[in-house]
Parts: sequence; C-alpha cells; structure tokens
Amino acid sequence: MPRINGNQITPGTVISHDGGLWVAVKTNAVKPGKGGAFNQVELKNLIDARKLNERFRADETVEVIELELKDFSFLYAQGDALVFMDLESFEQIELDSDWIGERAAFLQEGMKVTLQMHESRPVSIRFPPNVTLTIVEADPVVRGQTAASSYKPAKLENGLRVLVPPFIDVGERIVVDTNEATYLRRAD
Repeated sequence: MPRINGNQITPGTVISHDGGLWVAVKTNAVKPGKGGAFNQVELKNLIDARKLNERFRADETVEVIELELKDFSFLYAQGDALVFMDLESFEQIELDSDWIGERAAFLQEGMKVTLQMHESRPVSIRFPPNVTLTIVEADPVVRGQTAASSYKPAKLENGLRVLVPPFIDVGERIVVDTNEATYLRRAD
C-alpha cells in the first residue's frame, strides 16, 4: 500500500489508521511559531461513522487505501437524498446528504464527482477542486476603515458564507475552493 506524509492528507483522502478505514473530512495545515508544522485532520470512520481529530506531523507517514474510483454526475436532490448517475453504466444511486456533509452545498446539477468505492460501496466523494458561484449578499465597504487589506462576509447562491475582498459586490461570480470553502478569485 502506498504511503504519504501527514502534511499531504487532504479532504477525501482515505487512510488506514488505528486498525480502521478513515476518510479525511477537514484538514488544516498549522505552522506554530515554536515546534514543527503539522496537519490537523478531522477523520470520519467509514464503517461506523465515528469522528476523530488527529495531528499528523510532516515527517509522519500514513498508509493510503487504494479504492476503486468511479465517475458520477449529480442529478438532483430529493429531500435528504442526493441522486447521482454512474457515467459508465448510467445506473442511479442515492446518497444521504449527511453522508456527504457540509460540502453537499457545492453540488450543482450536472456536476461531475468521483466516488471512491470499497467493495462496491461508496465510502468517499471527491469534488472538483473549485466551483463558480454568484454572490447574493455582501456587506457594504466602509471607506477608510483600515489601511490594511480586509475581507468582508458574503453569502453565496448555495447559502454558504465566505470572506471576499472589499471590491466584490452582489451579483458577481467568484471561484470558491471546495476543500476549504474559501474565495479564490473573480470568475472570468
């Protein structure tokens, strides 16, 4: 089985840890002023859905579990169920929105996602690295508020809130990182 360094764990990575299969839900690279850098990782057990927070140092290695990757297209949401279609066999599957978590807000009709399968059962989902969304609410900019660059809160069309630069206004389309749920740039 391949191994990666602890700082290479990203959301969606499936690892073997403490004798079980775990998927990284959230990651946060921390570089403290004193001591070595580490990756704070929120893990979710693929079998019993337990959650665990672990720190992985950059020099620590973990075993990555190789899973079957299948491409699916998101069709629609039906209550708490999200319906996907296999792009090869055209079979449809339903996944619970709680299983996907807060990143389910990034799903758009026709979006291609990759499901990681373990023994023909979906265990993890990979989103495109970024999506383009429209700003529906943004706080006004107060001129002269600060000399340094400051960000303001904005609400996206999918209901998520992100911090954006002061020059971004309502109606503008921006590119958002799906792993960190953060503003990247204006859409072209």
